[in-house]
Amino acid sequence: MTTTVRIATFNLENLDDVLHARPTLAERIAVLRPALIRLRADVLCLQEVHSQQTADEPRTLRALDQLLDGTSYEKFIRASTMTGNQPYHERNLVTLSRFPITESTQYLHDLVPPPSYQQVTRQPRQDAAQQVRWERPILYTQLALPDGQNLHLTNIHLKSRLPSTIEGQKTDPSSQFSLWRTAAGWAEGFFLSSIKRVGQALEVRTLVDTLFDAEPEALIAVCGDFNADDQEVPMLAIAGNVEDTQNPALGNRILVSCERSVAEPARFTLYHHGRPEMIDHVLASRQLLAHYRGTEIHNEILHDESVAFASDARYPESDHAPVVAEFQLS
Repeated sequence: MTTTVRIATFNLENLDDVLHARPTLAERIAVLRPALIRLRADVLCLQEVHSQQTADEPRTLRALDQLLDGTSYEKFIRASTMTGNQPYHERNLVTLSRFPITESTQYLHDLVPPPSYQQVTRQPRQDAAQQVRWERPILYTQLALPDGQNLHLTNIHLKSRLPSTIEGQKTDPSSQFSLWRTAAGWAEGFFLSSIKRVGQALEVRTLVDTLFDAEPEALIAVCGDFNADDQEVPMLAIAGNVEDTQNPALGNRILVSCERSVAEPARFTLYHHGRPEMIDHVLASRQLLAHYRGTEIHNEILHDESVAFASDARYPESDHAPVVAEFQLS
């Protein structure tokens, strides 16, 4: 028996149902739902799914429920990031699977403690070092495939390249469009974001090594918004290439970017100031790669929100393109 497994990742870009917001949730569903249907995914990793509150009840993923209504994903088994008994307010990771989810765990400084750093441009200056914590957990799920094997899936959203806030260095800290007071302040904010992004990558790689320790021939996939291309440090840290470790004995533990089989002109998931970038990925272990059949990047109508006069009101779709990799296990 052959089992087809299509693993997809899609950053939905701030999926919410805020009243009077533009675009409305209905306008977003009109373009996002067809994109999800086209993926024909068996496993779907979503990022930037906001939660909603009703009265005094715990927050729920109501906007996502409406998006999935009437699709095959509506009946998929679901795992999401949680804080206490409810999803995070913003930017949840959600994994949907037509296969049983036998384990679901999120990691946020569980494998890598927060490093300490003393800011140099902070105003007023502080002599004591502070912890640098990631802003989002990673979401691990174990899926039971029909042939009895387990698929180890990690859904991630690494820190963006936008600089982190440095107290006293922005004219209006509450606005992402406020001005930086000094170039050094901006540089330090960018440095802190890099620490967070690479730190998250280290936690992902630590989890992957733990999985290989327990199961040397593990079927492993790491999917999501990496905010990095395949030659940047976060990607290299997670991939664990022999060229970087210089240890052939670790060759069976590398992770491979599935999009490498896509022609380079079509290999992008985001436009930034007119430049195509590949920052959303599906990585597979050698054992899973043995069953690999191909990757699709649905970027035909991708827009560039970074250009002048672009806005969400004009573009209700996501500014990321979804990626889907297909495997056939027998």
